[in-house]
Amino acid sequence: MTETATTPETAPATAATPPGPHGYHKDKDLHLKRLRRIEGQIRGLQRMVEEDVYCIDILTQVSAGTKALQSFALQLLQEHLRHCVAEAAAKEGSASDEVDAKVEEATAAIARLLRS
Repeated sequence: MTETATTPETAPATAATPPGPHGYHKDKDLHLKRLRRIEGQIRGLQRMVEEDVYCIDILTQVSAGTKALQSFALQLLQEHLRHCVAEAAAKEGSASDEVDAKVEEATAAIARLLRS
């Protein structure tokens, strides 16, 4: 079975995806730097396997990479709640349906994080 990575081009589009800027926009450069660091960790795992490094050492690095991604995801979720959800709630005359949709969207994201 071959796994395919999901990229922005292949990610499923949702009908309600709002245009940017999104909550992470002001820290975008920091996020990209962090993601490049995580990418380096993952490439390091490939090298470890190629070099026949001891299993437990590889698993330790897998754990570190997983924690780094989880930390990034939590930061992104926090920014989503502070920007997108709060903005929907603060809009004058905003329909409760819009706020409910944003809360539901965030809840689904949290559930996906907990399952991973």
